[in-house]
Amino acid sequence: MSDFNTGPDQADGVDEQDLLLDIEREVMGSDYGVTSFTTVNEANQMAQLLGLRQGIRLLDIGSGTGWPGLFLAGATGCHVTLVDMPASGLRAASKRAAKDGMSGNCWIVGGSGQSLPFQKDLFHAICHCDVLC
Repeated sequence: MSDFNTGPDQADGVDEQDLLLDIEREVMGSDYGVTSFTTVNEANQMAQLLGLRQGIRLLDIGSGTGWPGLFLAGATGCHVTLVDMPASGLRAASKRAAKDGMSGNCWIVGGSGQSLPFQKDLFHAICHCDVLC
């Protein structure tokens, strides 16, 4: 394991971001740069409990970098709308959606869960992970 004190971006020739993603893959089972402690197994349980499938519209409040909303959409074929306030997280989610070929299945909206800019009954399911902590 590399020493994180050797430099801001690289540790012993290893890119710190790559190292963090490796750790995330090992611990969480994903590599979304997660801002949530939801594991892949828990996300799969959410998909089942919410009945996610093609034609279902999912709202992920406090989506951060897109975990688990993008994963759920990719795994089930549902449409996902990601809502959060920090632009940096939404930019990361947008890049991940494009990388995963999901741009047409994903909508990204800057906003607060306290005042959502959507019409009533637009979504079939809502998720949030670690938002109210």
